[in-house]
Amino acid sequence: MTETLADEDQKLVVLARGALARAEARSGAAVRDGDGRTYAGAEVRTKTLTLSGLQVAVASAISSGATAFEAAVLVNGDADDPGLATLHELSPQAYAYVTDAAGRPQQRLGGADV
Repeated sequence: MTETLADEDQKLVVLARGALARAEARSGAAVRDGDGRTYAGAEVRTKTLTLSGLQVAVASAISSGATAFEAAVLVNGDADDPGLATLHELSPQAYAYVTDAAGRPQQRLGGADV
């Protein structure tokens, strides 16, 4: 994929990569809600809890009052991320980019212009 991300989507990449680095995780994610606020998270893996970075970011947004989403970025994630179901449950029109670890877009999922 050779698509260049818009500035607002590139901001999500930066936030997701930051969450990934802070948590020393394999993957991270960030979302932009319907009001333009952003939330980031890294995957959580313990004996009793397993969440993808996108699930963490979406849950953070919802717990902060978000009711709709515009976009998401999954850094070093994949198209089978369980957080996508929740993202699209609340906002079927939301799109997501899956990037490699460096933040280069690999795949776009959802959205009106796909």
